[in-house]
Amino acid sequence: MTPFNEKQSSSKKPHPYLHGNFAPIQRVQPLTPCSYSGTIPDELAGGQYVRNGGNPVTNEDLGRDAHWFDGDGMLSGVAFCRRDGHIQPEFVNQYILTDTYISTSTTPSLRLPILPSIATLVNPASKLLNIILRIFRTILLVILSNLPGSQFTIKKISVANTGMLYHDGRALATCESGPPMRVSLPGLETVGWFDGTKAEGEPAEEGVAGKKFGGEGILSFMKEWTTAHPRVDPITKDLILFHSTFIAPFVFYSIIPSTQYTSVAQPRLVNSAVPGIKSPKMMHDFGVSLTHTVIMDLPLSLDPRNLARNKPVVEYDPSGCSRFGVFPRWNPEAVRWFETNPCCIFHTANTWDEEEYNQYTSKTETTAVNMLACRLTSSSLVYSAGDIAAPIPKAVAHPAYPPEEEQCRLYYYRFSLINTQNIITHQFALAAIPFEFPSLRDNSSMSAARYVYGCSVSDRSFGAALGRAVKIDSLVKVDVQALLFHAQKNPPSPISGCVDTRTVSEILASDDPNDPIKIFKMPPGFYAQESQFVPRRDGKSEDDGWVLSYVFDESQLDANGNAGPEAHSELWVIDAKEMKLVICRVKLPQRVPYGLHGNWFSEADVLGQRGVESIRTLPSVRSKALGNEGESVWMGMWMAVRHRILNVVG
Repeated sequence: MTPFNEKQSSSKKPHPYLHGNFAPIQRVQPLTPCSYSGTIPDELAGGQYVRNGGNPVTNEDLGRDAHWFDGDGMLSGVAFCRRDGHIQPEFVNQYILTDTYISTSTTPSLRLPILPSIATLVNPASKLLNIILRIFRTILLVILSNLPGSQFTIKKISVANTGMLYHDGRALATCESGPPMRVSLPGLETVGWFDGTKAEGEPAEEGVAGKKFGGEGILSFMKEWTTAHPRVDPITKDLILFHSTFIAPFVFYSIIPSTQYTSVAQPRLVNSAVPGIKSPKMMHDFGVSLTHTVIMDLPLSLDPRNLARNKPVVEYDPSGCSRFGVFPRWNPEAVRWFETNPCCIFHTANTWDEEEYNQYTSKTETTAVNMLACRLTSSSLVYSAGDIAAPIPKAVAHPAYPPEEEQCRLYYYRFSLINTQNIITHQFALAAIPFEFPSLRDNSSMSAARYVYGCSVSDRSFGAALGRAVKIDSLVKVDVQALLFHAQKNPPSPISGCVDTRTVSEILASDDPNDPIKIFKMPPGFYAQESQFVPRRDGKSEDDGWVLSYVFDESQLDANGNAGPEAHSELWVIDAKEMKLVICRVKLPQRVPYGLHGNWFSEADVLGQRGVESIRTLPSVRSKALGNEGESVWMGMWMAVRHRILNVVG
């Protein structure tokens, strides 16, 4: 297809998330060799780093509503290929060929994305009629795609633009509005939707018997909507995920076992209801330990019924409370709800159990569940990422929970399970610095991992001011266990307390080799993206390895802040122990827009992928030849009507 011009809005104030290195890039490339400086660690050989993010293909109207979480999914990867005895990094980026992407690409009259922007849904200033018309437009375009004259039928509305993971021989791209989409490594070709038993495009023998996501019924498609952050148990290899819907009981829950290397039937749990949630919520992530799961019922609603109340579809209620549902992994019916201060949490960093041996039952029992999360004290990020002013709360704060200052911090919760009362025994921040996009060593997840990696900003919070975008200028490593040990000796005050109260600048000034927080500060003008940890082979400590991140030098932007066609990004490989040294810099042939979540796929992952029978491709131009004369007349009339409709709603 011919790429759209990467032009910027002619308005005086361009949308911050369609501007600079946030602007989408329509050029896609197959695996392309890259130059690099420094030394590529041997552990990267044969593996691939892939990052997902929204990249709207229909982007000509830059004055439209737009949000950082919008856009067609685009994967950007660097494969460290083995070539003649050496490691050759190769860059590849591809659109994920979702139903909506293919339909958009084959309907040139569309001027706006098929799906309404999140900005339209969250904006308090959006008129009710405008929201209804945008939703009706989406429904109409989906219906039209199922009628004669369409080159592709829209069956699922997900843009698959948020996360990436690997499970049971499949690399999966994720997004809340649909099931995971399988892609093939290292070329990032789209294979097909994964329904819990197999993916489209796989040979029949790759599937397993059992219930599929969604089940039966006219509203079953809602139960296909899957969290963008499924968890894979590092020991059992089970895939744990939830499905947040608009219909009661609002949250469903599934466990998909790993079956690739066993002929023994494994237990499965699909579309099991989680009781206790009373309304639809904007639920992005959850916590999973080796024995328990934590569902977060926060006062951030995602409820179409709000339209009847003349309220935004997405609404934050500061007078509400945060509820955490903790239950044994295989028994959501046994959920216990813990209540505390209202907040927003988009990402959890890690969840782990505390266990004790019960001499009466002769069993080891879980006595508490611990969780680390990136906790925001307001919903400002939801609005700022759409260049919308956060609304002034009309409701007063909950009388039991006093208001808190604006912040986004790495936060600790401890949910006690030893008595009948549901008590959060500990809740406080580990550090005062802004902290988001957490990650950790994969085989340390769901246990008491010592180190958590994340991103920070040195001059603002993650709830950026109106007209400004969040740009990551600091990569952070936190020694969680050291800070929790310090909190045992000097307990912070509940809820608002903080273990380490230093700023980014104060931490950078520290010369303590055992400092529990280490920060890699980007050079002036350089900005990073979410980092991913890769362990050293035979490393002697949990943090022995590297963190990988895409980096962009904004000195490449012109005087108006626009990125030209020659602008490029780099992939940096940083020593994870000291967070000071860049081991390798891979120069990419183009830039990678600031995006969302990525993952590292090892050589064993790449080589261990399940078979693929077919991949998705863009349809070729359909012939206009028709059948008999009667069909030609009627089809001609319908095509004229169809063309008129698309011109009106496009």
